[in-house]
Amino acid sequence: MALLSVVRSPFLTFCQTVLSLLLSTVALLSPYWCEGKQKVPKPLCSPLKKSGCIPVPGLSDSSGGQFSWETGDDRFVFPSFHSGLWTSCEENINLDEWEEKCRSFMDLTPQSEKIMLWLSVTMEMMYMGLLSTSCVLLSLQLCVHAWLPSATRWGLLLNAFSAIFTVLAGLLGMVGHMMFMQVFQVTASMGPEDFKPHSYGYSWAFYVAWAAFSVCMSSGVSTLNNYTKNFLMRNFERKSWSFPEEIVQGSSQLPTASFYCPPPPPIPPPSPPPPPLSPLSPYYSPSCNSTSSNFDHLPPPPPPPLSPYYSPTVRSPSLSLSHSNLSHIPQYSDDGDSL
Repeated sequence: MALLSVVRSPFLTFCQTVLSLLLSTVALLSPYWCEGKQKVPKPLCSPLKKSGCIPVPGLSDSSGGQFSWETGDDRFVFPSFHSGLWTSCEENINLDEWEEKCRSFMDLTPQSEKIMLWLSVTMEMMYMGLLSTSCVLLSLQLCVHAWLPSATRWGLLLNAFSAIFTVLAGLLGMVGHMMFMQVFQVTASMGPEDFKPHSYGYSWAFYVAWAAFSVCMSSGVSTLNNYTKNFLMRNFERKSWSFPEEIVQGSSQLPTASFYCPPPPPIPPPSPPPPPLSPLSPYYSPSCNSTSSNFDHLPPPPPPPLSPYYSPTVRSPSLSLSHSNLSHIPQYSDDGDSL
């Protein structure tokens, strides 16, 4: 845990960002991204070039090199060159003294690759700008932490923005490096006649640029991890510890319900006794009257609950039968004979 706290410290991430910015500046300004050798015909001898050249008749000092047209010996020279994002320098083969002649790499690039080269340069500039902005934000965070301890919220906000800028800068730098290498490979194969590399490889500036990218991404991840630890996790722990206390304190005062709660349904009344059998029923017997008389002393059952749709102002239609309608119903006496 102590090692993690040291890795997540704002001062260490600030140092990593500054180191990445310095390494990126050195790599982008250096013309040593790629180096190799070219294969060019040997120049003619001249007063300035007397060794390693093709002798010319009439020059007294032009016998320094021997040449065989039959075997083709010593026909080519292999001067060294190195190229970067801005310039390309190669050895001058027309002089005995060692000297380099440099020209813009944009002049060597084919017309079809100039747009990609400009995009690569633009991304590299954005990469440097975002890294510089991240360094400024981290330095402000350190100043706030040292001189204004109460403004911790502003320090965390600066930390979050610096993490975003650092990670975005690393991604733009990675894309810019890859685009430049693609442009260089196309230029080496389709470039002008005086720039035909025989063999080439990556130089120290290329590795410095990718080392700066690695340090930049490490700084961005550490900064983002520091912000997550100090803000999100601390806020989560505060809520997780205060939640049970809020439940205990608020258990005595329950909030009132903000929605309609219907009352419990009423208890249904007991079922009334069965009605007496009608004399017209085939199961009727006179003994039923004696048993039914035993229930005369019981209190009447309570009325059934009224329907919510019942209105006392509307009367139900009365069902009454006239005497003529009851004339066909036979009447029985107590002994069972019809009347």
